Formats: sequence, C-alpha cells, structure tokens
Amino acid sequence: MGASSSGCGTSSSSSTLRQGQGGGGLRVVGKFLRGAIGFLLAMEIALFHILLRREKRRMAEYFEKNGGPILKEVNNIKIFKKEELKLILKSHNIIGKGAFGEVYKGLLNDQEVAVKKPAVNVDAAQKGQFANEVIIQSRIIHRNIVRLIGCCLEVDVPILVYEFISKGSLHDILHGDNLKPLNLDQRLSIAAESAEGLAYMHSKTNTTILHGDVKPANILLNDDFVPKISDFGISRLIAIDKAQQEKKKATYSDNGNLIESFLDAHKKKSKGPELFDMEITTTGDQELLECLARIDVECLEYDVDQRPDMTYVAERLLLLKRSHDN
Repeated sequence: MGASSSGCGTSSSSSTLRQGQGGGGLRVVGKFLRGAIGFLLAMEIALFHILLRREKRRMAEYFEKNGGPILKEVNNIKIFKKEELKLILKSHNIIGKGAFGEVYKGLLNDQEVAVKKPAVNVDAAQKGQFANEVIIQSRIIHRNIVRLIGCCLEVDVPILVYEFISKGSLHDILHGDNLKPLNLDQRLSIAAESAEGLAYMHSKTNTTILHGDVKPANILLNDDFVPKISDFGISRLIAIDKAQQEKKKATYSDNGNLIESFLDAHKKKSKGPELFDMEITTTGDQELLECLARIDVECLEYDVDQRPDMTYVAERLLLLKRSHDN
C-alpha cells in the first residue's frame, strides 16, 4: 500500500509538471502572437501615416503646379478640395464622355453643378492651359456664357466645376440622342444670343478673348432654350492692339462637308431645304431665311479680313429677330 501510494504520488506530480510546462508554452505563444499583432498594427498605422503624408505632399505639389498660389487670389472662383468632389465623381453621375474626358452631374451646397474631369492622358501643353482657362472665365460674367464656379487643383489634371445647364448641347438637340424640334423663332434666338456672347468675349472685356472652338457641341441650352457658350479649353488671351483687331472677326469651327455643302448650295442660288432644315423651311418666311443665309456666307469667308466682326453679326441677328417677332 505504501509503495503503491508513493507511486501514485509520483505520477500525479509528473502530470502536474507537464501541465505547468504546457500552460507556460501557451502563454509564451500567446504573448508572441499579441506582440506580432501589435507590431503589424503599428506598422499599418505607420504606413498609413506615411502614405497620408505622401498624398498630402503630392496634392500640395499639384496645387502649386496647377497655379494654385495665383488662382486662389482670383475673384469669383472657389478652390475645391479633392474630398469635396469625391461623391460626385462616381460612374453613375457621368452625363458626358469623350476625348476631352468626362462630365459629371452633382450637388454642391444644394446647387446643381457639372464637374469636368479631363482625360488622364492630357498632354503637357494642354495642362499648361488650365490656369489660362480659369483666368479667362473668371473675367466673364454674361448670361450667354457658362459660369465657372470653381476648380480642384489637388489632382494631376485639374478639375473644373461649372453651373449645370439642363438641356445639354445644341448639337445633341439637333443631331444627337437628345433630339427636340426647334422652330425658326427658337433657332433665331439661339443664334442671336450666342452671337451676343461671342461679341462680349471679343470686344467688351479688358482683353480680347477668342474661344477658338465654336460649334453646336459647345453651345448649351437651359430650360428656356437660352444658349450658353461653353468649353474654353483652347481659348487664348490676346492683348488688344491694332495689329490684332482683325482677329475679332466672326470665327467658326470647321465642319468640313457640311460647310462646303452649304456654300456650294448658296453659290448655286439654292433655297429652302438645300440650305436649311425642313423644320424651318415650311414657315413661309423665305426673306428671313435668305438674310440668314447671307450672314452665314459672310461669316464663312475664307479671308478673315472679309468676315464681319461679331458685334456687327450680333446686331444684325438681333434686328432680324425683332422684325420677325413683330
């Protein structure tokens, strides 16, 4: 009995010792795991702060490169933070897309806006024109020109924020997916007011502003079909002096075959459908249409010295509109 009891006591002690050794091993493993997890979390936090500082430094560099120190002093232009536009720059908000980049619709401070995000592959020369575009538009306040609200400079290719124009472009309404019938009165008003906007740019600002890409796709219409000229991406500031006054002539964005067909038809003294859409040739006001055709031909003169300036064109169109209204 004594020997047996002694043997059992030895076995129990050995088992307790092994359990103690096992528990100590688990505690060591647990401490190691907690230490490793803590180290990884610390590394992640440190990496996050490094990346955050790097991103802030990159945004500061973009801001500097994109003319931020100059543009933040420009009146009537708001400089937006990248974060402020984050919710708008989602794929479901895209309302326009092309070689120029993408246009998004959204809300900023309860105001509908159109946010223009240029293509990533914009070349260096085009990037250099950004500050020029902002400065140009900050100087323009006119009912027939799209208002630039602000811009974001904390990105490689700066983003522009415009007032939102509800009905889209004249091109889409006449030829695109947003087809809507426009009668002669509406078309005459659009032409006259677009000319007013261009005349203002050419002659009524401190420096002459040439748009350089006037076409139906760059004329937007609001709910009342009031035209607003947009897209100053290739505009140029030109000092007003005698040598450059000739550049204030009527300009157009060449549309190849359409313009050639119109001029050929006019030379042949064609009338009606051969010069204008069927929708407006049935009004019976052939005299008005002939006056419009003559203005068109003058504006399309190959020799710019033979073209009328936009102030003259705007006045003629306004007179035609008033006479037609009466």
